[in-house]
Amino acid sequence: MKLNYKRTICIGLAFMSICSFWQMYDNIIPLILQNTFHIGETVTGFIMALDNVLALFLLPFFGTLSDNTNTKIGKRTPFIVTGTFLAVIFLMVLPIADNYNRLILFITALGMLLLSMSFYRSPAVALMPDLTPKPLRSKANAVINLMGAIGAVYSLLMIKMLVKEEDRPDYFPLFMAIGIIMTVAVIILVLSVKEKKLTEAINIDDEESGGEGEAVQKEMSTEVRKSLILILASIFLWFMAYNAVTTAFSRYTYFVWGLQGGGFADCLMVATVTAIISYIPIGFLSAKIGRKKTILIGISLMSICYLLGVFYQTYHFSINIGFAFIGFGWAAINVNSYPMVVEMSKGSNIGKYTGLYYTFSMMAQIFTPILSGALLENVSYRTLFPYAFVFSVLSFITMIFVKHGDVKPEKKEFTLENFDL
Repeated sequence: MKLNYKRTICIGLAFMSICSFWQMYDNIIPLILQNTFHIGETVTGFIMALDNVLALFLLPFFGTLSDNTNTKIGKRTPFIVTGTFLAVIFLMVLPIADNYNRLILFITALGMLLLSMSFYRSPAVALMPDLTPKPLRSKANAVINLMGAIGAVYSLLMIKMLVKEEDRPDYFPLFMAIGIIMTVAVIILVLSVKEKKLTEAINIDDEESGGEGEAVQKEMSTEVRKSLILILASIFLWFMAYNAVTTAFSRYTYFVWGLQGGGFADCLMVATVTAIISYIPIGFLSAKIGRKKTILIGISLMSICYLLGVFYQTYHFSINIGFAFIGFGWAAINVNSYPMVVEMSKGSNIGKYTGLYYTFSMMAQIFTPILSGALLENVSYRTLFPYAFVFSVLSFITMIFVKHGDVKPEKKEFTLENFDL
């Protein structure tokens, strides 16, 4: 049985467009809120946390709704097409509201845009396992993750190229570039992937292969539960650190380093590209020294870089080296943390603990824009890197005491599977 790479790449186009959108959203929307509408950091942080608040409630809802949908074009495709269409419309309203300084129009369009993205995010992610036989899903997920990374890099390149170095840049060309990739991606997806037909074929293949069977449920021991609580705390803490930096970085570079336009995108692009190329060596490192030690190395590198960021008074090229280490560290954490949770929950309800993993990461992304924003507004913009350093060190401390789930992963049969997160 071989993976259909062409089909998987086409399926991954939806995830690519989603990642492209969120990369732009996290960096540009805060700038508009502050520079055009003069909204304070705390309220800006609250607005930036709304997408994660909505995600906690709407992603499971629309995911379940698509599970129970049955149309001529499939159960996920109607959500993907409708959600993308609505999202692109509301996306293009935002730069118009920005240029004409219409706050009510901007907030209304932003709210509808977030609802539209929530409408199709879960169905888009669920499309891959729907249309991929179970034995091939690891390789397929690696392809999907690569597509998402390409979308993020595309967005950063567009920011770098299309956002002019001025106090009030016109973001319409950038939003148009993001809208175009979202539209083109869904058109190619619909034309090349016939969900209804493929779903029936995949179901037949799974039935013939005998499926995976039901796992025997058993209670998690007290010691393992302690480790689970500690790693969930670590997840919360390192997301508190990392998301604070990624959400506020475009504003930080403007007010502290004096960068204008899309100049801030260089650092984030270095971090993203480094993370992509690090997946394979991190896979080998984890197989050699174990997941926990690899995560601790990643946290250490990120903590050091956060601390060094405190001392930069202006932008210098060497900052990009620090962000390369941040990208490597973040990849080391992401590759290994979820598998540790799964390992601890083995024999229990894995789905339940997967939900806990994402709940704790989402909670951090809800709280940290508000908390860090309050510090930026009421104390100083220079609190950003100390803030990230403190939470990163705290995650290191809690991670030290995790005693379970640390296994040396088997070497991947195919190099591409190192991108399966």
